[in-house]
Amino acid sequence: MAKVERFEDLIAWQKARELTQSIYQATREDAFAKDFGLRNQIQRATVSIMSNIAEGFERNRPNEFHQFLSISKGSCGEVQSQLYVAFDVGYITDPKFSKLMTQAKEVGRILNGLRIAVEKQKTTNT
Repeated sequence: MAKVERFEDLIAWQKARELTQSIYQATREDAFAKDFGLRNQIQRATVSIMSNIAEGFERNRPNEFHQFLSISKGSCGEVQSQLYVAFDVGYITDPKFSKLMTQAKEVGRILNGLRIAVEKQKTTNT
């Protein structure tokens, strides 16, 4: 397997970027755009997923990368929880909720797989 040279090459980061774009698009619409608290929180959480992947990767230490991936995974859970709020109060439709939740869960699965791979790398390099 080829060594990943840049965080932009990580599928986890690419998928987190796509999720971020989708969240920003959804939060521009109707009542969601006017709920500054929820809108800003879900935007910050989704940006946090991308940012922590990038920051952890750039530190170039498996232990730190693993920690930042854990933070990213937590932010991914935060996005999922906030999607429930947005759906429950009627800011997003059922199809939009399903699409965004599917994206968020995919990011979470990929992050978990990457965390496991980094954990294995940590143990084989020590």
